[in-house]
Amino acid sequence: MNIHEYQAKDLLAKHGLPVPAGIPALSVEEAVAAAKSLPGPLWVVKAQIHAGGRGKGTFKELSHGAKGGVRLAKSIEEVETNARDMLGNTLVTIQTGDAGKQVNRLYITDGVDIGKEYYLSMVVDRATGRVAMIASTEGGMSIEDVAHETPEKITTIVIDPAQGFMPHHGRSLAFGLKLSGDLNKQAQKLGKQLYDAFMALDCSMIEINPLAESDGKLMVLDAKMSFDSNALYRHKDIEALRDETEEDPAEVEASEYDLAYIKLDGNIGCMVNGAGLAMATMDIIKLNGAFPANFLDVGGGASREKVTAAFKIILKDPAVEGILVNIFGGIMKCDVIADGIVAAAKDVNLSVPLVVRLEGTNVEQGKAILNNSGLPIVSADDLGDAARKIVAEVKKAA
Repeated sequence: MNIHEYQAKDLLAKHGLPVPAGIPALSVEEAVAAAKSLPGPLWVVKAQIHAGGRGKGTFKELSHGAKGGVRLAKSIEEVETNARDMLGNTLVTIQTGDAGKQVNRLYITDGVDIGKEYYLSMVVDRATGRVAMIASTEGGMSIEDVAHETPEKITTIVIDPAQGFMPHHGRSLAFGLKLSGDLNKQAQKLGKQLYDAFMALDCSMIEINPLAESDGKLMVLDAKMSFDSNALYRHKDIEALRDETEEDPAEVEASEYDLAYIKLDGNIGCMVNGAGLAMATMDIIKLNGAFPANFLDVGGGASREKVTAAFKIILKDPAVEGILVNIFGGIMKCDVIADGIVAAAKDVNLSVPLVVRLEGTNVEQGKAILNNSGLPIVSADDLGDAARKIVAEVKKAA
């Protein structure tokens, strides 16, 4: 789960990290009031969307859209003008794609006199199963660009969770950022605070870009945070920060049925039980010359209602030209899956090819339900057969 910058900064501030004063705003009037309550005379008006590259983004509706979604304002009047430009309009960045995201809220912060910018983040390192702290002297830039152009300017510090953040980790961080004196000590302290926040909140990523030096102090000027969704039951306060307007509507609907759904760019819809089987299904679709339209895992104990909901969510995607259902019935019974498929297909008046591969518990009953449904459902014997059939059916229907 992702959250907005102002929410991330609030959480980091509670863990002691230095964050400039700022106030979120949902309207132009609130933005103006927020600026008036901050010291000034320089403010920053920041569009709040779940995407990076806001400063270099453009607004679809504005002829002067190149001004971006992060702007300096030297007067209350400029705060108001910028707020009117942003709210309700669509910001397109390198991470949103051409569709962009509508700006529904702003963050008004105090301006900061920046001396030097740094990059700092924490992620889970899959290769080691540990937490990695990544730091660079090249703040304000995409870390991917830095990694490509000047990888020697990136320092990675891997932390064993059984050991925790130790003094030598802090020294490595300060050394990687090339800091000395009091700034060196600040960086060591900040690194410990960041690690503690990461572990306490069950984060999957924290990114501070830039971490800035201002008047001899380190400040968190921008922050992104994402969380392990499987751990949110431990953090109801964080779960309450979820902004569903920033998420794909189909993914929101899927979460209501406890379905794992992610929209992709292909044309073959997939419904599978089990994440590993879903990944294998998507791979074999690509191996046969097509592309999956989604990842959808209905889980091991889905009901007929859950399967019906999953089927309908897939079909809401206009890019879907065919559907492959691949079910291995262990806890999940094949006849329950078949009932759900037939019910959903009849409900939505199925108009695209459907290939179903069932195996496992009650497989014969499941196949009988499909065969007697009166629907044009193509059965498959195994995964390879299913992939070949759905690709062929889509090509035939084109």
